[in-house]
Amino acid sequence: MDRDGIINRDLGYVFRQQDFSFVPGIFELCSRAQDLGYLLIVITNQSGIARGYFTEEDYAAITHYMVSKFAARGISITDVIHCPELEGPMRKPAPGMFLLAQQRYDLNMAACVSVGDKQRDVEAAQAAGCGKNFLFDGSFEDILSAL
Repeated sequence: MDRDGIINRDLGYVFRQQDFSFVPGIFELCSRAQDLGYLLIVITNQSGIARGYFTEEDYAAITHYMVSKFAARGISITDVIHCPELEGPMRKPAPGMFLLAQQRYDLNMAACVSVGDKQRDVEAAQAAGCGKNFLFDGSFEDILSAL
C-alpha cells in the first residue's frame, strides 16, 4: 500500500509526527488484511528527501512512529520500502519497489493486492503483476469487501 493518502492524510511532504494524521479506516483495513494472511508492505515515493525538505533520518523517525502505532493495535507492518529519488526505476509509476518486495518476500504477485491514491500507484502495481489494484476513493469499504 502507498503511505501518503492511504495511511496518513497527504498534506504534502509529511515527515513530522505532529503533521502525521491517520486516514480513518486504515487500521481496520490493515487488521482485516492481516487476519486474511496478507503481508502488509508500504511502498512509498518520498521525493521530499531528494528535494531537501527532510532527511533520511527524519523519514526513519516518522516511519518508526507510524509502524509503532500499527503495532500498538496488533498490526504488523512487514516492511516499508521507499524511494527518495525524483526519478528512476524504483520511483512509482515504475514497478521497482514492488519488484523489490516480491524478491524480498518471494511474493506471488498475482495474489497480491495494492491500494494507492494516485494513478501512478496503480500503474506501478499493475506493471509488477499485482492481481488486484485499488485506487482509493476516500473510503475503504469497497476494498474491505473485495478482500
